[in-house]
Amino acid sequence: MADTPLLELRDVNKSFGPVHVLRDVNFTAMPGEVTALVGDNGAGKSTLVKCMSGTYSLDSGSYLFEGREVSVHSPKDASALGIEIVYQDLALCDNLDIVQNMFLGRERHRGLVLDESSMEQAAGETLASLSVRTVKSVRQRVSSLSGGQRQTVAIAKAVLWNSKVVVLDEPTAALGVAQTAQVLSLVRRLADRGLGVVLISHNMSDVLQVADRIAVLYLGQTAAQVRRSDVNQQQLVELITTGRLSESATAQGAQGAAV
Repeated sequence: MADTPLLELRDVNKSFGPVHVLRDVNFTAMPGEVTALVGDNGAGKSTLVKCMSGTYSLDSGSYLFEGREVSVHSPKDASALGIEIVYQDLALCDNLDIVQNMFLGRERHRGLVLDESSMEQAAGETLASLSVRTVKSVRQRVSSLSGGQRQTVAIAKAVLWNSKVVVLDEPTAALGVAQTAQVLSLVRRLADRGLGVVLISHNMSDVLQVADRIAVLYLGQTAAQVRRSDVNQQQLVELITTGRLSESATAQGAQGAAV
């Protein structure tokens, strides 16, 4: 159902020795929406993403997928559910072409040999379905691609495996203006296809441009999870830096909504 979250974390706690990194954190990702996960350095974003991916197990709390509680103890468990993570380093091999990268570790075989034609067709169809037109050939080596094209390939690789939730870690961090616009457009298209997209970003302009909902972490706790339309940039920055909204910021937001 459209009103059932694809991914939901409830009252999540995670500690490393005496350091309590996540404290009763709640997070929700809805189908067909981009949920931005924001917070200052040290807020707990990376730890929360690693809990989503199964890299870290929860100390306590609930992990729900499509409305039912599940156990996720490894990236393989998350992938089996349909959750794919695109980390900032992209995990692409420069010496391989696009097809080889998209199927790396999941190659298709025809008998004892690789089914190159099937993989090439699937890679091309996936890029086409995302309206990607900046890549000339699926047989280009990744080393020849621009930063924006590499990010596109990494996202397409995640989508290829019938994923339902795609988590993007700082996808525009090292990109120029034109490449950033291309990637944000692709992020929007993922959500329009019904996927739940989680966008981790420090760029408030990107967040406000593409997000439907925004989850704010502050010192390991959930400061807010709000609809994009309910906050402006000033309020968002205040949530990130203080973990709360002042009365003046709330009043200004109400005035803005009234206008």
